[in-house]
Amino acid sequence: MAIIGVQAMMLKDSFSELGAFETLRKVSAIGYNAVEISQIPMTADNVAELDRSRSELGMDIAALSVMLEKPQGRPGDSLREDFDKIVDDARTLDSNLLRIGMLPFPAMKSLDAVVDFAREANDYAERLQEHGISLYYHNHHIEFAKFDGKYMLDIIAENSPAMGMEVDVHWVQRGGLDPVRTLEKYAGRTAMVHLKDYRIGQLPETAFGLLEAGDVAGFMAEFKDVVQFAEVGEGNLDFPAIVPAAQAAGAKYLLVEQDQLYGRTVWDALQTSYDNLVAMGHADLF
Repeated sequence: MAIIGVQAMMLKDSFSELGAFETLRKVSAIGYNAVEISQIPMTADNVAELDRSRSELGMDIAALSVMLEKPQGRPGDSLREDFDKIVDDARTLDSNLLRIGMLPFPAMKSLDAVVDFAREANDYAERLQEHGISLYYHNHHIEFAKFDGKYMLDIIAENSPAMGMEVDVHWVQRGGLDPVRTLEKYAGRTAMVHLKDYRIGQLPETAFGLLEAGDVAGFMAEFKDVVQFAEVGEGNLDFPAIVPAAQAAGAKYLLVEQDQLYGRTVWDALQTSYDNLVAMGHADLF
């Protein structure tokens, strides 16, 4: 049975302010008992507090985030430079799933660059398997660009057979595809799914002020910016169909995530997603 947890990118400010353990205590108090670590410095102190959350809170460290190379402008460990540390952290936290959150930006520029990324990732996936650890790739919308008529994500999948998929249903929708059909397509190699809703927001009053002032270009800029992230169940995605499809695809973890909060606190957003998923009948997955 899949477990619903939280993607910790949402919690990075709280990790910085309160620390890992106190942040996860608040996560646990809402009702989530699993967390995927992302954009959190994997210092010795943070690893120790994550481990403490396992023993004292029963928190499941669902997966750890890695990159091929050191990420620019944010914390993270790289498979090229920190392989042994990554394996040690995974063992300490009893986490046998790793995920690459995005391919390096230069790898997006051509078919050859995508293939090179996928093959290198596959090499690391095979090395990690020797340690009992599996590697997965998380999509955004860019992976649904096409090279020679083929989606970038399919090119990655075909050239990295040892690497699985972490399907983000919001970005699938934003890429123009159907989340349920995409989950069905990658059934059997999808261990993690990001539950992230997709909302069309209302145009702000300022947009109509621009229109009245004759600034049509300004109005159109606001018009194009109404696509929003949303709490699960507060947008337009069909989660009553998506959650069963994710389970049928073999997902072990369903991870709530919201990239932007639009003035709400992260705790209010997580509570709303929790309440909505319970109302959908998924209380047993927490």
